[in-house]
Amino acid sequence: MFKIGDKIAYPMHGAGVIEGVENKRILGEEHQYYILKLSMGEIKVMVPIAKIEEIGIRYVVSEEQADVVIQEFRADDNDDSDQNWNKRYRENIEKLKIGKLHDVAHVTKTLLLRDKRKSLSNAERKMLNNAKNVLISELVLSKNTDYQTIENLLMNQIS
Repeated sequence: MFKIGDKIAYPMHGAGVIEGVENKRILGEEHQYYILKLSMGEIKVMVPIAKIEEIGIRYVVSEEQADVVIQEFRADDNDDSDQNWNKRYRENIEKLKIGKLHDVAHVTKTLLLRDKRKSLSNAERKMLNNAKNVLISELVLSKNTDYQTIENLLMNQIS
């Protein structure tokens, strides 16, 4: 499905570029993996090719789609104020596992806005950091720029 050089998004981990394909023998069975170099840091991840659909691996969004996500980041529509913490947390985890960029941006934005109003719990702060990194890693590849530029752009949208 994908090939070396493709930019892909890996839910809960971030976006990166496929650098290669490797075969590994695990428990006596041969498996193929994409070697994915994440756009942030020097991290490489092995993604099982047989499970890419199940995992939710997809191509990184286009620059135009990235621009839409960035523009939507501006709106102050924090609509989760009535939810209890546990329900909100479970819903946010589910959105991050599915990995659609729009949903990852929504989780990031609502947690950032909630953090401005009142302090986040440790679990939500960890979720915010992960969601923000996943969001920025894909936008970096979509817009062909760097982490700091995207982070500044997003933070200026909600200031």
